[in-house]
Amino acid sequence: MITDCVIEDERWDAVALEDLAERAAVAVLEHLDLGTEGYEIAVLACDDARIQELNADFRDKDKATNVLSWPSEERAPDEPGEEPYYPETPDPDGPPEELGDIAISYDTCLREANDAEIPFENHVTHLMIHAVLHLLGHDHIDDRDATLMEGIETEILGKMGIPDPYTI
Repeated sequence: MITDCVIEDERWDAVALEDLAERAAVAVLEHLDLGTEGYEIAVLACDDARIQELNADFRDKDKATNVLSWPSEERAPDEPGEEPYYPETPDPDGPPEELGDIAISYDTCLREANDAEIPFENHVTHLMIHAVLHLLGHDHIDDRDATLMEGIETEILGKMGIPDPYTI
């Protein structure tokens, strides 16, 4: 398993977040040809109150959000629109390559899925893919980076049979 989920909010059990997170992580790593062995991602499945605390502590934004990510290393590219510095394939005999941590809020995800009239599981899968890409050095602050990241997200989602969330 790539993902290790800590479920703080039991509502996540009804949508099998562990399975969604694992499928999303595997899909990203396979799509980027990084292999799927030897990586590790910690996922905190929480509610709006908890993610608001984390957002305030780490981003100075005292409000809830859908997902947060903390990469274990800086992998951002030198220039906007370029590919990040992806990790080397982990040594199968060594310790796992820790890609970082993700926190995801049930309340905000549910509200966003309902507002967009899309299946909750599809939205959560998209956000997990988005967060894993952040762990791998992708960002969306610059338009060129956003175009690259969103393109990768929609390609992966398409392979999973999930419609493009940016055309909804």
